Amino acid sequence: MTLSIEDPHMAHTPGRAELQTRFSAFKARGLAIDMTRGKPCAAQVALSDPMLDMPGVGGHTTAEGFDARNYYGSALGLLEARTLFATMLGAPPEQVAIANNSSLALMHDMVVYALLHGVLDGSQPWRAGPVKFLCPVPGYDRHFAICEAYGIEMVPVPMTGSGPDMAVVEALVRDPQVRGMWCVPMYSNPTGETYSPDVVERLARMKTGAPDFRLFWDNAYAVHHLTDTEHTLPNILERCSLAGHANRPLVFGSMSKITFAGGGLGLFASSPSNIRWYARHAGVRSIGPDKLNQLRHVRLLRDHAGLRAHMTKHRAIIAPKFALVEASLQRRIGGRGVATWSRPDGGYFVSLQVQDGCAARVVALARELGIALVPAGRTYPLGLDPRDSNLRLAPTFPELADIEAAMEGICLSILLASTEGRGA
Repeated sequence: MTLSIEDPHMAHTPGRAELQTRFSAFKARGLAIDMTRGKPCAAQVALSDPMLDMPGVGGHTTAEGFDARNYYGSALGLLEARTLFATMLGAPPEQVAIANNSSLALMHDMVVYALLHGVLDGSQPWRAGPVKFLCPVPGYDRHFAICEAYGIEMVPVPMTGSGPDMAVVEALVRDPQVRGMWCVPMYSNPTGETYSPDVVERLARMKTGAPDFRLFWDNAYAVHHLTDTEHTLPNILERCSLAGHANRPLVFGSMSKITFAGGGLGLFASSPSNIRWYARHAGVRSIGPDKLNQLRHVRLLRDHAGLRAHMTKHRAIIAPKFALVEASLQRRIGGRGVATWSRPDGGYFVSLQVQDGCAARVVALARELGIALVPAGRTYPLGLDPRDSNLRLAPTFPELADIEAAMEGICLSILLASTEGRGA
């Protein structure tokens, strides 16, 4: 892809008056484009439409001989489903649990179970004292929302391009009130970076003030590659076990951006002891997850090779959208000193850094143009970006033509915001 083409409208650096004229003309187009959330588009969801006919009349018997239409035993899900996702999660099937849509619900419940009952290696429920979580930033707003809902103090940790700043993390975890850390280790939301082997190893081995410290390892994009460069991660379960901290990682995955966003599966893997801990509490909450839906997923995907083939079809749909975002940013504002952005090899987002103090203004200007972006600051705890500079772009849901128009409007908003307050 060639990125050196110059937009004829941007052949020179426009002043504020010229930008305002262009802004008014663009606004008159009356667009309505939603780029707020990382949702799969209709074509992606349609890849899983065969599941609508599964398991079919008479197809309800599991590999173990159970009737998936009825209640039965395990809170951990079907063995064939646990086997299907074991490779993706990096755990043997007996250390995997399958739950209903979605992984966010699983993470929420884990936090609540810990607050109410405590976790293994701890002497009391987390609610017995102040609780803090480390939050790599920019990060995932819904992680932060869980902490906010339950009064957990969030401590920001800067990202470095290869994961969180481990010098900062290792200093902060000495505090016994720090009980957890949010991690999106592969194609992080929103920066797109993948944790380096050194970062993973240090997270596994670091000494913590709290003996029951937990890594909430949200590997949501483990198979969501956008290029031939497929990132990999050291196995956090294995690394922690070798370091003597087998119970430290709680590994999560999701089918929400693989099959049906509103009807996927939540995935969980951890140590054998943590799996038993989870089953004990989840068994109180529910007799068991929707095993018919688990059967549908097994029949559609079959095995890990089938899952990879399915994700190749996703890539074919969304990779051109990310390429269009990159090309548009480069052509319209590249080299102008008004923004930098990530170039992800996977995941669902592009992280955009505008000038300090401009992010909220860019969102407001884009809204005037009919382009909806996630509110500025949402990628930080409590929605407070101290520099007001980070924006998250979500290009998967709109059609290509809408992305082209949206990027034109977003770049115009960035340029106009950058002129305000400096007399341009």
